[in-house]
This record gives sequence, structure tokens and C-alpha cells, in this order.
Amino acid sequence: MIEFTVEKMKCGGCSANVERAVKALDPNATVQIDLGKKLVQVESSLPATSLAKTISDAGYPAVLNG
Repeated sequence: MIEFTVEKMKCGGCSANVERAVKALDPNATVQIDLGKKLVQVESSLPATSLAKTISDAGYPAVLNG
């Protein structure tokens, strides 16, 4: 599981956009979002850097945790 902090994620629409961006890159990814903590957890075979870039390119700068 890869975890990111996404500070600009503020509402349900934001979290839906983040999930859509990840799924567009990897349709088989599992995405879990905790909007209150601004956390996105992704289970994917893709590298964390690719996932972070995709989320960031969608307008939500992602910082890899750990």
C-alpha cells in the first residue's frame, strides 16, 4: 500500500477527482481516501512516483508518506 498526503483535497468532489486520476492510470488500482486526514492510499503495481505525478497533474499535489 502506497500512502500520500494530498493537502488540496477538501471535498468529496476533490477525492473523486483523485480517485478517477489514479484509476485512469491503473484501472486495477485500489484507492482508499480519508478526506479528513487528507490521505490517499493506493494499492497498485505502478511506482509511487508515477502515482504521485498523476495525482499532482490532476491539480492535487501529492506527497509520498514514509
